[in-house]
Order: sequence, then C-alpha cells, then structure tokens
Amino acid sequence: MKFQLEHKDWLWLFAFIIPLIILYYYLLQWKIKVRKRIGDEERINALTANYSPRLFRIKSLLLLITFVWGVVALVNPRQPQGVANSTKKGIDIAIALDVSKSMLATDVSPDRMSKAKLFITQLIAKLQDDRVALIFFAGKAYLQMPLTTDLGAIQQFLSVATSDAVPQQGTDISEALKMAEKSFYEDKTHFKSIILITDGEDHEGGVNSTAEDLATKGIMINTVGVGTSAGSEIMDTSIKKAYRDDKENIIVSKLDEQLLQQIAKATNGTYVHLQNNDAVNTIYKQLSNVNKQAYTDMSEMKYFNYVFPFALLVFLILLIESFIPEIKIRPTF
Repeated sequence: MKFQLEHKDWLWLFAFIIPLIILYYYLLQWKIKVRKRIGDEERINALTANYSPRLFRIKSLLLLITFVWGVVALVNPRQPQGVANSTKKGIDIAIALDVSKSMLATDVSPDRMSKAKLFITQLIAKLQDDRVALIFFAGKAYLQMPLTTDLGAIQQFLSVATSDAVPQQGTDISEALKMAEKSFYEDKTHFKSIILITDGEDHEGGVNSTAEDLATKGIMINTVGVGTSAGSEIMDTSIKKAYRDDKENIIVSKLDEQLLQQIAKATNGTYVHLQNNDAVNTIYKQLSNVNKQAYTDMSEMKYFNYVFPFALLVFLILLIESFIPEIKIRPTF
C-alpha cells in the first residue's frame, strides 16, 4: 500500500531550509569580513591554526540534515497495514452548535445551550454507522472533532461546551457552514448533511449565499431553532446581571425562525423548532431517508508509523554532531 502523511500541516516547515542555508552563507561571509578587519594575516593564522573549516561544514550539514529528518518525523509517514470489518454504510453529518452568549438565554428551560446539547445527545444516540463531525461557533467557527464514528468522543466534547468555548463573540453562521463543509471528505458519492443548531441571530451576514453555494454541492442543511420569538435577556453569570448594549439597554435575544427556514429550504433540508417534542425524530427521519453509501472507516485502519525510526535517526545525528569538534583532529601516538 502507498505511504501516507498523517500530519501534512507541518510540511510548511520545509520552507525554513532556504533561510537556514542563507544564514549559513552569511555566517561564512561574516567570518571573512572579521579576518579582513583584523588585518594581521599571520596572527590570525596562528590563532586559528587548530580551527577546521571542513569540520565546521560537516557539523553545519549534519544540523541541516537533522532539521529535515525532524520535519519528516513530525509529518509522520505511515503505511497502511490492513483493516478488519471496516466497511460500513452511512452518511456524513457535521453538527454546528452555536455557543455564543445568546445561547445562555433562558426563554427555554433551563437555557438554550443546555437544551441544544440535550438534543445532540439524543440524536447521536440514534445514529449507527454515520460519520459525525462537531463544530462550535460564535464570532468564529472551530472544528472540535473531525468526522468519526466514535460518537462517544463527540459526546465528551459536547459535555464541556460552554459560551467560553469560542473566544471571539458574536454569531457568524456563514463561517460555521463553511467550516462544516471543510470537515467533509472530498467524496462526491457520499451524502453530506449539516445540522445547524442556533437561535438564528446572525451578526455577519452572507449566510443565504453560503447556503445556496452548499446546495449546488449537494450538501443538505437541516436547521434547529433554539429559543422563542419573544426572546429573553441574557444573564452574565459572573456578575448575575443581564448583558447591556453600548446605550445601557438590556439586550434581548430573539429566535430568528425566518432565517433558519430560508437556509433549510435553500438546501432541501428541514427546519424544526427545538421546543417541538418530536424535533429529534424529525431530523433523524430526514437523515434516514437518504441513500447511504458504503465507506471505509479509517479509524479502524492499522498503520506502521515511521515517526519513531526518523526520531531515532534525528537523535543519532545530533549525538554524532555533538562529538565532532571544530578543531583539527590530530593523531596521537
């Protein structure tokens, strides 16, 4: 089987090779300038009689090789060794959960966030061979868990979700949808669905055009509205007071059902209100009606990782380099 790179994100480190070579060149030029500045060639030769430029070049080359193999170790080339019972049938689902401050509103009991987390827990309990990704978003969106069949891991990440999970506040639904798209594998035959759970307050705009773009790519968005149209104030639990705007008016967060309905309609999805007792079953039935494709569960794939051989090679080269002096090695008799 072909080699794979587990951590391709580290490949950019190879770009440092050229600056390191340039740095080495300027170091040599600096040494030449220092010699010329001193001027007394005979005295310099006497002081540097034991210095070996050749050994210095060897040490520098070994350090450069160490850097290269170190990056290779970080990237971790690996080779698939086989897989057992990995063929499954399912769809890919990206769950995008709004964790902005507005989800602390208590117009649903005990609050919007808790209600949304309970919904996700009940939904994933019904899923079997589907792959699920988890995304938290507020002013920015972050992938908490890539596509996996390990729904227990999804539940663990979900259990610690708070309004502080995303440092940048606000609500950018468009970015959440784009992050959900990125979480999917580039498999055109595999059905993909986004489950967007939010109160619909969007501070950035552009969400409708993003939904239309995802629709052209065959991605269905099912939306789940949390909250009420009447809305509620948002409590700052640290000081036990309601949040206020710049004019000191109490902020009231309201559910925007119209926006969520538009998003779902644009992608042939469905919209449900979380207060609907049948919300979980409605979304589950929507997903169950989709033709499920066979896929290989990579989480069960076994690999031979080359990170340890390369790490050992790096250690040995560094060890050898440390024992090489920069002075000439003279034989002793």
